[in-house]
Amino acid sequence: MNSPLLVLAAALWGAAAGALLPRAVYRFAAPSGEPWRGLCPGGHPLRGWTGRGWCGECAGTATGAGAATGRAAADPGPASAPRGRPAGEPAASHASGGARTSPSYGPRTLPLTAVTALVCAALAAATGVRPELGVWLLLAPVGVLLAAVDFRVKRLPDPLTLPLAAAALALLGLAALLPEHAGEWTTALLGSLALAAGYGVLFLINPGGMGFGDVKLALGTGAALGWYGWGTLMLGTFAGFLLGALYGGALVVARRADRKTAIPFGPFLIAGAFLGLLAGAYAA
Repeated sequence: MNSPLLVLAAALWGAAAGALLPRAVYRFAAPSGEPWRGLCPGGHPLRGWTGRGWCGECAGTATGAGAATGRAAADPGPASAPRGRPAGEPAASHASGGARTSPSYGPRTLPLTAVTALVCAALAAATGVRPELGVWLLLAPVGVLLAAVDFRVKRLPDPLTLPLAAAALALLGLAALLPEHAGEWTTALLGSLALAAGYGVLFLINPGGMGFGDVKLALGTGAALGWYGWGTLMLGTFAGFLLGALYGGALVVARRADRKTAIPFGPFLIAGAFLGLLAGAYAA
């Protein structure tokens, strides 16, 4: 498979994976200390963790309410009253309330699909046919999911960060057994521990500026960056801090925050790791 076809296949994979993220973002985007969301905004149980943010029951309620309202408008008066309801009572207040509940919830599908497709395509273009590409393509949707959740509620869920770290080390261990790989599993392991330790120190020094979720996320991003060596690890780490500083500075300039405002750092940690991976893969 030549490079253009590989990039196209990676983009299609990213688009398919990104289209399944809206429901997961909504369910995981619960404020700290609260359980993961199990109901849509209309109060209906959510089935599964992946898929688009759309509730069929809310859509059915809205459709039914619209039909009921249309029938009442077309045939007003005592004859239009449902059985058991006085003729002068307004029509179906519960139905009209259902009509005001949108069947859509969570983030829109298109932005998540586009971002995930772009990330996967860029990783494929940088990595080529080397075996670690499979690892990056599997981890990329999880990174997009984590960034979206952290932006919404400043929370990095343990059910995502810890499995991400374990999966990164396990999958890179398998990649290291295949020919033509361009990294070292030992450095990936050491990079995971080193970056998490560094973030842990920052958390202890300033808990208000660094969450413990960032420390756990660093286990996974450190493994990915460490695969290509210490230089890539340092570059990806610096890029994350730089992007976070630029974002915070832009908020201050726009007067949407001050110097003491806490911002979600997970998205910038992930974006920095992405840029570091691109540089490390191109240089390998």
